[in-house]
Amino acid sequence: MESEDWNYLAEKWDHIAEPIREICKDLILTDKQCRKIMENLTEDINKGLSKDRHDEAVVKCYTTYVQDLPNGTEKGNFLALDLGGTNFRVLLITLDGQNFDMKSKIYAIPQSLMLGTGTQLFDHIAQCLALFVKDLKLENEVLPLGFTFSFPLVQEGLTEGRLVRWTKGFNCSGVVGEDVVALLEAAIERRNDVKIDVCAILNDTTGTLMSCAWKNKNCRIGLILGTGSNACYVEKTQNTKRAMPGKYSQNKPDMLVNMEWGAFGERNTLDFCLTEFDRDVDQNSINPGKQIFEKMISGMYMGELARLVLEKLVNNGLLFGGKCPSELRKRGQFFTKYVSEIENDPKGKYTNCREVLAEIGVRNASDQDCENVRYVCSVVSRRAAHLASSGTAAVLNKIGEENVTVGVDGSVYRFHPHFHDLMTEKISQLQNHKFDLMLSEDGSGRGAALVAAVASQKR
Repeated sequence: MESEDWNYLAEKWDHIAEPIREICKDLILTDKQCRKIMENLTEDINKGLSKDRHDEAVVKCYTTYVQDLPNGTEKGNFLALDLGGTNFRVLLITLDGQNFDMKSKIYAIPQSLMLGTGTQLFDHIAQCLALFVKDLKLENEVLPLGFTFSFPLVQEGLTEGRLVRWTKGFNCSGVVGEDVVALLEAAIERRNDVKIDVCAILNDTTGTLMSCAWKNKNCRIGLILGTGSNACYVEKTQNTKRAMPGKYSQNKPDMLVNMEWGAFGERNTLDFCLTEFDRDVDQNSINPGKQIFEKMISGMYMGELARLVLEKLVNNGLLFGGKCPSELRKRGQFFTKYVSEIENDPKGKYTNCREVLAEIGVRNASDQDCENVRYVCSVVSRRAAHLASSGTAAVLNKIGEENVTVGVDGSVYRFHPHFHDLMTEKISQLQNHKFDLMLSEDGSGRGAALVAAVASQKR
């Protein structure tokens, strides 16, 4: 390994046994690999933007039809729906210039709904919406709504988006290929008890960008590092070369593009840095061969990657005296939050680590066991941060401007103690433009309301 990262880790973790480091070494990216990732992603972005090559692109760079960023003059009550992970939220956003008020409620999505019919899912959403609006006694007011729908969409306008495929554990029947706005409107109509005007459908990346742009005019990239991973950015309208059906203005200079970068790697463009653990995660997922980049980065898979490494260490007699607790053999039972909690322990202290190990049935772990577990968590999460950094650096180069702000949302970025610093350092090493990483405050909710606000003003 010629990487500075490897030397850094070897020095920092010199008390980790060589056989353990050997098992983990393929999870440590070299700068050469990071630059190859940037190069391959840039090529995929250009394919996605191209009219002639779009069909062969895996990073689709879908047109969002959002061409106006907020300017701070937006006023009124706006609803936002946020569907894109294991929770579903309804929000009421009240805007008055730079004043902002938000009321929200979170609803769990049971597994049965995630795998049921589209009708059941949208009826549930409409029911939650109606209850929320009635609780606030706003059922007689016509409320503009922004719908954050964080799955791959082909949009044909600001209020029309067809689902390309489900991701993140969803697989509702009768939705792929359909306009999800029409499905939502039909569910609201079936109830006929609230007045809601769906003004926009957007991805959570778009919401994150819009939310940050409301506060920071330099925001040009929206990045999600949570249950899933995706990015969007402001592209010149003239560069969105592929045929764009639907309504948009060629006279407006900018267009937000939803990259769908989670799919990066589907055509072998990441094979050079995939490990046995990545292949295991992919083969045992509900969508084998899909969303390869996302599976290397995001919260839905990071804990499982760490579990697979830990299980291999136990099987090789390098951890817990070779005795594997039954929970560690179960897929999905080493949660991503464990990785963040373990890495939150101060150096030389193992309070969080011991609590996590107790939860999976490991009692009386030695200090060296704890240190080994922490090493695995560090290697897995550091790689995720460097993959996200490589993608972000490629987009910064694509934009080619100085002082670009990157709006970031998602539980991995928000809760992992080192993710921000790791990304800031690595992005700086990989490209030369000045940039800032800005934590989005409720991007997918506030951003959806802002898109609805801008759209309803334009109407």
